Amino acid sequence: MTVQDLRDVLRERAEAPSPGNPNRHDQVRSRIRRTRLRRRATAGTAAVAAVAASAVVGVSLLPGTATAPGPGTTATARTEQDKPAGLPEEFTAGDGTAYRRLAVGTIKKEGAKKVSLTVPVSGKPLDVAMTCDGEDTVNTPRVSVNGNADTGAQVLPCGKAMELRPLSLVRRGATEATVTFDTTVVARGCVRRKKDGPCVTPKPKEATWNVAVYEWTPPARPVVPEPVKDFPDRVDGWKLAGSATGVSDRDSSFTLVVKSASGRIGMDQLCTGDLAARMWFKIRVNGTDAPMVGGCNVWKSGDYPMAVNVYDVPKGSRVTITGKIGFWGDYTNRPVRWSVGVYVK
Repeated sequence: MTVQDLRDVLRERAEAPSPGNPNRHDQVRSRIRRTRLRRRATAGTAAVAAVAASAVVGVSLLPGTATAPGPGTTATARTEQDKPAGLPEEFTAGDGTAYRRLAVGTIKKEGAKKVSLTVPVSGKPLDVAMTCDGEDTVNTPRVSVNGNADTGAQVLPCGKAMELRPLSLVRRGATEATVTFDTTVVARGCVRRKKDGPCVTPKPKEATWNVAVYEWTPPARPVVPEPVKDFPDRVDGWKLAGSATGVSDRDSSFTLVVKSASGRIGMDQLCTGDLAARMWFKIRVNGTDAPMVGGCNVWKSGDYPMAVNVYDVPKGSRVTITGKIGFWGDYTNRPVRWSVGVYVK
């Protein structure tokens, strides 16, 4: 799958503020770097795990309960030394936000393919976190809350670094929520290995997934991140024709007017802030809705991480691009600085 293929899939599924797959550009960057880079078991407030006869689905929690779906499982306590890879009990994000792990589980390569974590809901924002030991192309867990798919919490691709995503479907006033991570839900496609050969659906590869639910405490005051780096004036045959910038808690829209001799324009986004990957951009070109853009690149050093979305426009005519900006999940006192650039040829 090329970067453009992945972007096209994201566009097709991004039709509403709770899109089919808001996998953002930080995930795209991760893929670029790699290719060019279950009886049921529950427990109380102590740490527990569910161990399948042929494989393990491990669960520990604080202070919720856990259910490990699938046949032939038993419950056993996990020791403090049996820690999930890369999912600490507590940590502080770059903007000073304090995170506390509520429950944790493991889906191993063999055996049960999903795990459910029931966690207390205090009213603070909830995130899911995952790490993965396997290949980049493995099937990733789909996340649901009380049986409803929370597509905003999808993580791609498999990686050892912890990925955090917001839980958006926790009902206001609820006292607990059950979050299920399920690798049996597969988005399948076929591959034609020969020009006139059959299109064969490959068997998804397996991996070990460590999953967790965290709650976080918003900072007492807004933490405004550093300014965004300027877009390059020229890159890969494109010339910068206009840009707009703002801070998400006070600037939620933009308008740019440009002219393209070639009939094509390219739009890109750059951001700073810990929640940049959770942003969405609703775009209109000459009054017509364009596919919503999910996520925002963070450029701190190295080459410009170009991820231009290209639009066809009338040749030589003035083109008006408008946009609205928002977030998936809670973002209290965690604003993002954003910048939008429009390129022409």
